[in-house]
Amino acid sequence: MEELTIEQINNFVIDGFIKIENAFSTEIADDCRGLLWKATRCDPNNPDSWTRPVIRIGELGLEPFKKAANTLILHNAFDQLVGKDNWLPRLTLGSFPIRFPNKEQANDTGWHVDASFAGEDANNYLEWRINIHSKARGLLMLFLFSDVTEMDAPTIIKVGSHFKVAKILEPEGEKGLSFVELAQRLDAISSMEEIVATGKAGTVYLCHPFIVHAAQNHYGTTPRFMAQPPLLTKNDFNLNKIDTLICPVEKAILIGLRM
Repeated sequence: MEELTIEQINNFVIDGFIKIENAFSTEIADDCRGLLWKATRCDPNNPDSWTRPVIRIGELGLEPFKKAANTLILHNAFDQLVGKDNWLPRLTLGSFPIRFPNKEQANDTGWHVDASFAGEDANNYLEWRINIHSKARGLLMLFLFSDVTEMDAPTIIKVGSHFKVAKILEPEGEKGLSFVELAQRLDAISSMEEIVATGKAGTVYLCHPFIVHAAQNHYGTTPRFMAQPPLLTKNDFNLNKIDTLICPVEKAILIGLRM
């Protein structure tokens, strides 16, 4: 498969995400996972060295990560979902929340939407913001570098939650809401359907930038290796274009506003 089907694009608009299997090769996934093991300073053969429930690794620009982010199917999907050439190539991947089987509970499992532009304090991510045009962010992406089952702390996604987030953001205009402010308004999504982002290494989930999601604790035996980078845009989304020119991300926002 070299590009998304019409059915996949429609599913993205309605559900807020699509799953692309074999988006990059298992060989690339193996290379990336080996580099990430080194970055954690944990021993893959000694579970006693896995002393924390989650270890976060920042952006990495080594060649295997560049290869994973720049396959033909992903480039075509970016064009199809956010508008042809309206995105910036990923030269790095990250961050990497690597989750381990551990009796200690992780402290980062709340429902949220990833923010896209800096607030007053650019160094404080909790003050970063999200607005109705999804300024600077085209997609949330989940890159799986290990096989992830339901026991391996897969990300939980609220299906269709991007529509409700659009309604929340609309009256806030260009300023939008901070990461924390929006998280505090997500009560309306509590009863929505949930899916978990499972799959083989090499799978990528492409998610609408307004999708509500959460981490969870690891109850399996094998650490989960994943990256959750944004796809950055060249131009912010424009909700005033004629229907024939809107991209699927814009179409989903407009549907949410009309609901």
